[in-house]
Amino acid sequence: MPQSRTSPVTTEARWTGKLVFGGVMMVVAGLFNVIIGLVALFNSDYYVLGASGVLVLDLAGWGWLHLILGALVVLTGAALLTGATWARVITVLLAGFNALASLAFMSAYPLWSIVVIALDVLVIWAVITAGTEAEA
Repeated sequence: MPQSRTSPVTTEARWTGKLVFGGVMMVVAGLFNVIIGLVALFNSDYYVLGASGVLVLDLAGWGWLHLILGALVVLTGAALLTGATWARVITVLLAGFNALASLAFMSAYPLWSIVVIALDVLVIWAVITAGTEAEA
């Protein structure tokens, strides 16, 4: 009987793949945040606010928040791709905060906010489940 040329996927390869997925999704979510922030800062007519406006900050404040948070998310996603252990904890914290900020920004632009929240949830899932498989 001929031997198979493919080897079974090891547990280490699976959790490493999840961390790479989480890192790439963090970079994508961070870039989306940077775009949201730049649009809010340079084209204030792009976002249409309802009667209640945007929670807590004016549009320029949200622009700066998304720009800074997006840059931090991109840097943390890059650190996660390098395999830095500290980046896993910071990734979960930043992704959670990023999802909350996007939830508060939803009245200004719901589509982008939903996309960023979905990416953040995928990142948190990937990083947390990679940790449980790594220990198995």
